[in-house]
Amino acid sequence: MIMPPKSVTIRAFRILAIAEACSWAALLAGMYFKWIARTTELGVEVAGPVHGALFIGYGVAALALWRLQRWPVTVALLAGVSAVFPFATIAFERWAGKRGYLTAHAVTHTTVKESAGV
Repeated sequence: MIMPPKSVTIRAFRILAIAEACSWAALLAGMYFKWIARTTELGVEVAGPVHGALFIGYGVAALALWRLQRWPVTVALLAGVSAVFPFATIAFERWAGKRGYLTAHAVTHTTVKESAGV
């Protein structure tokens, strides 16, 4: 069964959000051994490029969803900013999922202005 491009992109985004956070953990552990314990640079040499690739993949997936799902600019900016802070991509993925930004059928988010009873 062939999945629609939107569903594939949403699934890839969710996987990349978790993988990017895990790569943050590996990179932080590598940085500990390199700079604090001063034992080896191997963790940074391995985790650094992996994290970089996942970071770029997450950013590309976020940009694709911004276009496909017609996210508001603020949601797209939050997705981008979440990649900068360790483990924040998971929090963003959960937040966006709960608000319908990661569904195959995009929810239109509009602001309803109410009259003041006049």
